[in-house]
Amino acid sequence: MSASSQTTTLDIEGMSCAACAAAVEKSLSRTPGVQSALVNYATEKATVTYAPTEASPADLHAAVENAGYAVAKRAPDTSAADRQAELDRQKAAAYRVLQRRFAVAAGLAALVMLLSMSMLWPTLMMRLNSQALNYILLALTLPVLLYSGREFYSSAWNGLRHRSANMDTLIAVGTGAAFFYSLAATLVPGFFARHGVLPEVYYDTTTTIIALILLGKVLEMRAKTQTSAAMRALLGLQARTARVVRPDGQELDVPIEQVQPGDLVAVRPGEKIATDGTIETGQSAVDEAMLTGESLPVAKQPGDPVFGATLNKTGAFRFRVSKVGADTVLAQIVKLVEDAQGSRAPIQRLADKVSAVFVPTVVVIAILTFVLWFDLAPVASRLPLALVSFVAVLIIACPCALGLATPTAIMVSTGKGAEQGVLIRNAEALEKAYKVDTVLLDKTGTITRGEPAVTDFLAAAGYTETQLLPLVAAVERHSEHPLADAVVRYVDASPLARSAPLATDFQAAEGKGATATVAGQTVLIGNRRLLAEAGIELTPTLAAQADALLAQAKTVLYVALAGQAAGLIGVADTLRDTSAEAIRQLQGLGLEVVMMTGDNPQTAAKIASQVGITRYLSEVLPQDKAQQVKQLQAEGRTVAMVGDGINDAPALAQADIGLAMGGGTDVAMEAASITLMRSNLQGVVTAIDLSRQTIRTIKQNLFFAFIYNLLGIPIAAGLLYPLFGVRLSPMLAAGAMALSSVSVLTNSLRLRAFTAR
Repeated sequence: MSASSQTTTLDIEGMSCAACAAAVEKSLSRTPGVQSALVNYATEKATVTYAPTEASPADLHAAVENAGYAVAKRAPDTSAADRQAELDRQKAAAYRVLQRRFAVAAGLAALVMLLSMSMLWPTLMMRLNSQALNYILLALTLPVLLYSGREFYSSAWNGLRHRSANMDTLIAVGTGAAFFYSLAATLVPGFFARHGVLPEVYYDTTTTIIALILLGKVLEMRAKTQTSAAMRALLGLQARTARVVRPDGQELDVPIEQVQPGDLVAVRPGEKIATDGTIETGQSAVDEAMLTGESLPVAKQPGDPVFGATLNKTGAFRFRVSKVGADTVLAQIVKLVEDAQGSRAPIQRLADKVSAVFVPTVVVIAILTFVLWFDLAPVASRLPLALVSFVAVLIIACPCALGLATPTAIMVSTGKGAEQGVLIRNAEALEKAYKVDTVLLDKTGTITRGEPAVTDFLAAAGYTETQLLPLVAAVERHSEHPLADAVVRYVDASPLARSAPLATDFQAAEGKGATATVAGQTVLIGNRRLLAEAGIELTPTLAAQADALLAQAKTVLYVALAGQAAGLIGVADTLRDTSAEAIRQLQGLGLEVVMMTGDNPQTAAKIASQVGITRYLSEVLPQDKAQQVKQLQAEGRTVAMVGDGINDAPALAQADIGLAMGGGTDVAMEAASITLMRSNLQGVVTAIDLSRQTIRTIKQNLFFAFIYNLLGIPIAAGLLYPLFGVRLSPMLAAGAMALSSVSVLTNSLRLRAFTAR
């Protein structure tokens, strides 16, 4: 999107099928200044990118209205949670109205159906002639038409006024034809008799069709509500208040909307964290499952970040607010899921093309069906046969299933992905992930933790770890070197950290290490060059141990005490605990896993063998990572690149699908199609597995939708009648139509059962 463009989302009211969405999209796309428009029938939203200098929000609203639909009004500057809450209230009210309409239609249709079966009521039929019964059936049918089915006819008339047609057009024409034929047979039966046609009425057909279609609408709306359950759950996580610490030390509960960056917020055990920030005092364990899907709480201490809507488990702490409102991690996740649910997968294109011409095509087929049966059938039965076939064709056709096939699956899977800590940018990313056959892993920060850690502490003869550790810690606490941080973390995890003395006369030797005086003794920590310049010789045992550590691709720190070599510290970027298992699972999915690293071939081979990777790329410079992706693509591979650093961004963008670790940089996540909130490779397995199940579900949905219409319309037209005497009742057609949409929705909802491997 260019700097001169804006993107807005409109809530569309009145759409009943995919043809409606196509009409709105077409009207918006034709508006001057609109660069792109995407209308999603399942979410009932339009995403429009436009040039503000050429088009205004009023122009967009007018385009929607010109298509015969309306834009729901939004209060200005409302939060996503408030918008969703208002939308839920509106949908709940619409659902209650729909239920009442269905109840009226179902009750009267049942009564009309019973009265139409005159053989069940011989006593009643002796007192009533057929003409009187027809008037009773007419009286019972009118409320169904005027109340329960009113919206079908008003929508069809509205579409006619705007030269468009949708599913309501088919329903209105089909039930209208059956009703007016029955009305004529009721009012002027003699006309039919004079032409040798039995004046049959189809009030039961009219009322039952409307009742069944409304039943389908009720089930469809209920299922649609379930598809967005994950989004509502995300929005419901936001804390409503925060306990802000005022400058005088007073703690005051304020609405979350009043919290500002820089505020100090107090959090007690068991409370939700109000917004994003950094801990200043206190420590605790925080449940971050809503962000990462990880069930184990994360230890937090001063300097660590905390995120809004996560749950404080044990201790109390105070944190300084850094982000509020739309800038928080939760708000960004909600926005990403909203965008993904409103996007369109390439696989949907065929269904969109069919939907655009579906209704006019069905009307033409229905008219041809009527003409053929009227011409070919016997005179006495040709009109009823032609009419019933005409109505059946109109009623059984269902563009809804085509429109729901892809977006409902996308809605469920993107929401489910967010629950599992996998944030999918759009539907296209899901489809691309389905096609991946090669996963390229940048070693540092993905396979490994991305930070050095102490792996070995070896004391020379005459020294003990208990003796050396406090001295080492005293020196390294003064250093800012990453290796010193690794040593300090190692020592802090030991009980000996409490006995660490203070160091004086600290001096850093650039590129070598550091020296200091601790407890009256000179302590040196650094590389071999530092010891050599101090004239300190290694014992043969220490030298052999150092060579063994170097052979394992570890960095070696040498410790000297009072002029004597006292020990060795092995430091390495350690493997993540889950890396080997995740790589095994990726290979189990039929994917080739390739490792890329800047390490030398010996080190690369060692790490690759530890995690079960057979192909690796070593000595790859940061600027060459994207080129390595291109080379794999040149082999005909569909590549998923996994990385976490700034230098991974070009490669993530070059790959067919980029996956960024959530612990990585914002630049990497911006370049990626999928963001993994967990800092381990298990998220890659989840993302690819979820994409495969989603696309499989979409293909099943499209198959159901297409095969339903391909088989249903010819049968409704009477294709089997000349051969087998089988004719499809319009009432059965209505039931089948309702079932088609519900079956697609139900199939999509199966994705809610998805669980990460």
